[in-house]
Amino acid sequence: MKKHLFGFLLLLLSACQTVTATPSAKSTPTSPPPPTPIPATPTQTFTPAPTSSPTPVPLYFSDEFNAPDTTAWNSFQTGGATAPTLAIENGLLRLDIPAPHTWFYAIHNAHDYQNVTISAKFSSAHSGSAGLVCYYSKDGWLEFNLASDGTYTVLFGQLLAEGIANYLPIASAASEYLAPGAMDYEIGLTCQPDFLSLFINGKLFRKLDVTRFKLESGQVGVTASSFDEAPAIVTFDWFKVDETQ
Repeated sequence: MKKHLFGFLLLLLSACQTVTATPSAKSTPTSPPPPTPIPATPTQTFTPAPTSSPTPVPLYFSDEFNAPDTTAWNSFQTGGATAPTLAIENGLLRLDIPAPHTWFYAIHNAHDYQNVTISAKFSSAHSGSAGLVCYYSKDGWLEFNLASDGTYTVLFGQLLAEGIANYLPIASAASEYLAPGAMDYEIGLTCQPDFLSLFINGKLFRKLDVTRFKLESGQVGVTASSFDEAPAIVTFDWFKVDETQ
């Protein structure tokens, strides 16, 4: 069951306050909430410091997940009582989320970027969301998500401790390019120090001013979440990093 936070997110936007997501028992068809701040299981390992992939990766690249090696990816979760898993199999990057109210991140650890365009093709038959991450560092990150209820969200996230994060909503709305139900989209995000540009299926539909967050560089990656129902499985067909023109 979804939570009724859409109005609450707009109130937080007007107040420009950092919020920590909390669970609610209410059901609503509106946009998904930030994840519940529940510590990760003791076996989950989070690596906040940038590390280098043992295999050299070009600055700009396209990954179609044809090899089972996941060493170029660091993963961590926020919320959730059980640790998700990350795997490359059958030409897909697969994120399995066994517990509800869990947000799972896979961060590509090869490079930091300042002006960058990232995109991915993903699908999921489950209730939840999936998206892209940029400017990931110890200072926080920005993320753009598409949800199974036909809405999108843009968030500023900041890790407080292992498995616990604060999320500040930047934007949340329905879109004519999204439909409730199973997800099968190409998502794109251009990240510049002052602006984010949002794409769905190759169509630029919104630009956002993010100057106030003072994030200028960081790593990039993908994210997926579960809502009230679990498990949730999201697969990425490909992930691409391009220079911003």
